[in-house]
Amino acid sequence: MTPQGLADQDALFMRQALRLAARAYGFTSPNPMVGAVIVKDGRVIGRGYHAAAGQPHAEVLALRGAGDSAPGATLYVTLEPCCHCGRTPPCTDAIIASGISRVVVAIEDPNPNVLGKGIETLRKAGVVVEVGCLAEEAARLNRAFFKSMLTGLPWVALKLAVSLDGRIPTGGPGQYLTGPEALRRVHKLRSRFDVVMVGSGTVLADDPRLTVRRVQGRDPLRVVLDTHGVLTPNCLLLGPEMASGTRIYVGETCSPDRRRSIEATGATVYSLPEREGHVDLRACLSHLTECGFLSVLLEGGPTLAASFLSEQLVDSVYLHYAPVLLGAGGVPAAPCLPIDGPPGGWPGNGIRVSRIQTRRFGQDLEYRGCVEYPGRVAVNHGAERGA
Repeated sequence: MTPQGLADQDALFMRQALRLAARAYGFTSPNPMVGAVIVKDGRVIGRGYHAAAGQPHAEVLALRGAGDSAPGATLYVTLEPCCHCGRTPPCTDAIIASGISRVVVAIEDPNPNVLGKGIETLRKAGVVVEVGCLAEEAARLNRAFFKSMLTGLPWVALKLAVSLDGRIPTGGPGQYLTGPEALRRVHKLRSRFDVVMVGSGTVLADDPRLTVRRVQGRDPLRVVLDTHGVLTPNCLLLGPEMASGTRIYVGETCSPDRRRSIEATGATVYSLPEREGHVDLRACLSHLTECGFLSVLLEGGPTLAASFLSEQLVDSVYLHYAPVLLGAGGVPAAPCLPIDGPPGGWPGNGIRVSRIQTRRFGQDLEYRGCVEYPGRVAVNHGAERGA
């Protein structure tokens, strides 16, 4: 086979491995999504993907499928095989023992326990290893995992439903700006993120449930930023059926009585330092990463959105535009952001959105992409894959 023919074949089978990996979207944290395909004589003889933390890795499942046919075959894997003992044995040991002769790796694992070591282990054992096939696609699939490893923070996506004039309605519970198709989309997004986060103002105004109901999927951890502990036990999130899956972050100045009142509902409460009168957002995100959560979907109102954008903590946006003009019947979706630069509102000084994709949901338009801040190179692995 010519070099170009081999490259085309490698890309073909790596795409299959990436599709397998994406089946576990939202279920593997704190682990990455990984898919593996084993090929011999141009035919797939084994497949596997990592379904959840603690379950077998993709390579091991693919090797089980290949069985005695594995010797001399090629393994395609979307992330560098692990070479250390965690919840499961090292995948490199299983690969070497199977007789696999060639391994094609999409991208190196940024985990310092693995980075380059898995590849080196395989090569020392005589396995031919090639790295870089569809690396960009592989990084994009696991961008939350990559960001957590590189920065200690989760991937943060901001979802806002706004009118065509960029405003949010001031209605109460059960009042939706967008239609049923867009609402189903939001519920699907929730199922693919580890955490859905709002501020206490949204809870008091809308009394949301923040669960996955309009589609099949698992509920994310529900997080509320409640600096002063103003939530009351009669809100839905602190009800008997939901409190155990709700986490409240209060500020260090929150009174012990208010904290105890929230804890009595069964919700988990953490106290964090305050910054400029509210819970330190970076400290909150860091704590979530330490707890194994790699992705956060912000569903709060304009105050929460502005706070995260001002501190350059948002990585991507999902803006749902409804075909309506609210005017004075709404509030600005993102009030004044303190972005440094010359006066006059020149676009070059603003927060930009790149890798834009648009999609219709009923009469509503989704505008999504990755956030780029003035003067800062973001940890950015492209647009949302499969979301």
